[in-house]
Amino acid sequence: MARIRLERVTKRFGAVTALREVSLDIADGEFFAILGPPGAGKTTLLRTIVGLETPDQGEIFADEHPITDVFPGDREIAIMFQNLALYPDKSVYGNLAFPLKQAKVPKQEIRRRVLETAAKLHIEPLLARKPAKLSGGERQRVALGRVLVRDACALLLDEPLSALDAMLRLEMRAELKRLQRELGRTLVYVTHDQVEAMSMPDRVAVLREGVVQQVDTPENIYHRPASRFVATVIGSPPMNFIPAVVDASNGQLRFVHERFVIESAAPINADRLSDGEPCFVGIRPEDIQVTSAGAGLAARVYATEPLGGETVVDVTLGDRVLKLIAPSALALPQNADIRIVLDSSRLHVFDKHGMTALSAAGARGVLRLRAVADQ
Repeated sequence: MARIRLERVTKRFGAVTALREVSLDIADGEFFAILGPPGAGKTTLLRTIVGLETPDQGEIFADEHPITDVFPGDREIAIMFQNLALYPDKSVYGNLAFPLKQAKVPKQEIRRRVLETAAKLHIEPLLARKPAKLSGGERQRVALGRVLVRDACALLLDEPLSALDAMLRLEMRAELKRLQRELGRTLVYVTHDQVEAMSMPDRVAVLREGVVQQVDTPENIYHRPASRFVATVIGSPPMNFIPAVVDASNGQLRFVHERFVIESAAPINADRLSDGEPCFVGIRPEDIQVTSAGAGLAARVYATEPLGGETVVDVTLGDRVLKLIAPSALALPQNADIRIVLDSSRLHVFDKHGMTALSAAGARGVLRLRAVADQ
């Protein structure tokens, strides 16, 4: 196992800066995910850790030993690429044994480690087959096995499940989590899938255009995002954002919308919120409820997306469309006039630059929402 640390790592490709002063501290034995959209620099970050790319600035450490200039094969860090890169002319056994043969491991030791790895991944019956005779999930396991068999101190996985169908991804997510806990190795997992980032790792780093936006547990990133960008990439459907205006008069802080006013329960010092400036109120779809007539805010059903056990409902509030999640049994015909309630203990306020200024998530009484007379 290994602790991996990056200090202000920058990597450029010509005029493009793929990584910009990235600093991360990945604990020994931690399951660590890197989440971001395509082009965020996720794969470049992995390639830099393993040594396939050399940073223009910054240092990389493994267990406090600098490895920035260490040859990739001497880093004891294994990587699994997105395209799997299995050898089509070799059997499963041959694919698993190949990195050990390259390292001149004795034959008996190769056999022991290949069989042991195959048993962990439940692919013993496949050892004589060629990759062309395997299903997508089986090829995925073989590629993972080729990483595990090296007995490296850290494993890097680059979007390993992206090519699988939904059911196989579900199965492999559980399998990877089980394996990491069982092996106890440091695992760095790159993904653009927020479900994977929420369900598998101990911590997540959100990356955007080569810059780290937030590093925290999945739960904290979900409930207390550092910015609008982070709030958007985590959560499905993503967070709703409602434009409002800051009213900072009389030592109180209020956020004014045509349909509601949000007030602080006590004076709040929010340096990034100035009187009269625009801001955004954020709330997740599951924190908006349809309520009885006479209560809440007046809204209108715009569209519905039935998903079996629940329904995603698009509603208009003023000139804004919001998404909420309602029980499937609730009848909400298109254009129906309804009333909705926003849970004030789950509100977020973002400044005009999109950074989180206030978050009431999980803290009741911090913010109060008051409806304005129906328009």
